[in-house]
Amino acid sequence: MSGHVPRAVEPIEPFDKGSIDYDVLAYLIQLYGSAQGQRLHQDLRQKALDTASTLKPAQIRDASEAVLICYGDSLQRGGDRPLQVLGEFAQEYLDGVISGIHILPFFPSSSDDGFAVVDYRQVRSDLGDWTDIKDLSQHFDLMVDLVINHCSRENLWFTDYVTNQAPGKDYFHELAGVPDLTQVLRPRNSPLHTEIHTRRGVKKVWTTFSDDQVDLNFANPQVLLEFADILFFYARMGARYIRLDAIAYLWKRSGTTCMSLPETHMVVRILRGLIEVAELPLVLITETNVPHEENVSYFGAGNEAHLVYQFSLAPLLLFSYLFSDARALVDWSRQLQAPPPGCSYFNFISSHDGIGLRPLEGLMPESDIQRLVDAVHLQGGLASMRSAEHGEERAYELNIALFSAFQGLADSVAAFIGAHQLMLAYQGVPGIYLNAMVGTLNDHREMESTGRTRSINRGHWNIDELAEALGHTQTHHSQVHRALADSLALRSAQGAFSPDASQMFLGGGSDHLMFLRESTHQRILVVASFAEHSRSLPWPSELGPVLSMAIDLLTGRQSQSDQPILLDAFQVLWLDLAEGNYA
Repeated sequence: MSGHVPRAVEPIEPFDKGSIDYDVLAYLIQLYGSAQGQRLHQDLRQKALDTASTLKPAQIRDASEAVLICYGDSLQRGGDRPLQVLGEFAQEYLDGVISGIHILPFFPSSSDDGFAVVDYRQVRSDLGDWTDIKDLSQHFDLMVDLVINHCSRENLWFTDYVTNQAPGKDYFHELAGVPDLTQVLRPRNSPLHTEIHTRRGVKKVWTTFSDDQVDLNFANPQVLLEFADILFFYARMGARYIRLDAIAYLWKRSGTTCMSLPETHMVVRILRGLIEVAELPLVLITETNVPHEENVSYFGAGNEAHLVYQFSLAPLLLFSYLFSDARALVDWSRQLQAPPPGCSYFNFISSHDGIGLRPLEGLMPESDIQRLVDAVHLQGGLASMRSAEHGEERAYELNIALFSAFQGLADSVAAFIGAHQLMLAYQGVPGIYLNAMVGTLNDHREMESTGRTRSINRGHWNIDELAEALGHTQTHHSQVHRALADSLALRSAQGAFSPDASQMFLGGGSDHLMFLRESTHQRILVVASFAEHSRSLPWPSELGPVLSMAIDLLTGRQSQSDQPILLDAFQVLWLDLAEGNYA
């Protein structure tokens, strides 16, 4: 573990390439010393420029930007490559609906559904090959995971470590002496360290997530060089988004939480700087399942992540709908700050992982968090645990298929659709999990088969069975998919839903929320009801005197300007305020 604490360097001119290049050099020198830093800078810069010369320029980001989240084998058909099956489904059902696909780790892996990577530069043979990935990238912008904190014990780097061979012999965190680990924050309740028999004797290595996932040592500059090279390789293979998995845990230092340390932020800034200097057509996205303030720190001064996962939104939305109580969501929305220019949020309500609870810290009392845990248990879900600061166990995330979580509501379909339509309206880029988009229920059989609680929400579909379910209009699968696909397609045409369009909180209470999205040529008033019954709301006074009427983009219904706003149970309105409607 590194004992050196680098001094943070503020960017000089965030959008000046020369200044950004200087900052990259400065961060490298702070992390690795002058001589090593300068050599790394020259090498990394040249690799970035060489990669950029082979790629097409980046497309303009707008409201059409939306990402499907899935595994490479989420959709299957006997005898066919799953990646090809995914491509067929996406082109038939999602053309004009989503712009990108996040294919969760599709590399050879030994555990954790792909996140214990054995080989970063290969595609799992049972999924397909790089040709299939490139074919998908011709139609959709691909998000690829850079699993940067750890790799599998079966990775050849770790074999190098065990046998004391280059290059991997110095790639991993090895504990020596008696470091102060009392403040370390954990995402799991498994042992933090694992004993390994090596050619040099028994050693302890850092294993944040499991004994099969060994943490990499970025205090070694060769590890940074290795991962930058992998990032550039993914770009050449068709990636548009690079997702930095578990990035908050990257750097370790005795006597600290080992979470989101200054050195970790510098690594992110180095990668972002290389992208900017070389004008690589890449979007850097950080995955940090932590409390809100720490999470948004990964924007830096507009010089770190292009996109930051909006982790607090998912549990806040779920609580609001399950209990018809949006007070915590309203308070959070009121205080939500706009991202720096050129940056935005990545919004979602469901993903391959569970619904994180740490992002609720400071946003609602522990008693309400426990209510949420209990409600999920009633619907067949579970709560994964982690080791807290003083050794006690605390709920870390909720493991449940999202549609199953809504099953306790009288009109679960309306609430489920409303929750997504509200999520789609928040400033940022929306991510839609495939199993949520088709209303998949809890998969207890898969969970029992794997022994992992997260498997409850990672079920697979036979493509022909899914097509049949979507073809019957009376199934909830069809109703959910049709409503979300229509909403996404409609959203893509609205300038006020572009990632850089402003968001202004207007009001809310326990049973409703209002905010305004505004671009140069459009204003959309977003109104959401969390009540299980119809209700009316007055027009927000912040809009000024009402001069005309508005049209709800989702239903086509007009809302009279001199009458209250009417909402059905759990309804969300996207009220288009035509130019001149309001003074």
